Amino acid sequence: MTAPLIILLVVFMGLTAYVLVRGVMAMASGKVGNQEQQQQWMRKRVLYQGIAIFIAAIILVLAGSGGGR
Repeated sequence: MTAPLIILLVVFMGLTAYVLVRGVMAMASGKVGNQEQQQQWMRKRVLYQGIAIFIAAIILVLAGSGGGR
């Protein structure tokens, strides 16, 4: 049961890192000009990061209850 969750966790961690790096690079290069686009990058990062934390919490709960065997 935990194997698919671990895969999902890795995917969302990767998405979080990708959006973070892409957003920082866009802001540093000046390609993202207005505040709304900057906020969109931030919202995506927070969303993906939140999902990753939620999945990690589920994995920990399953591991603690012995449900991951």
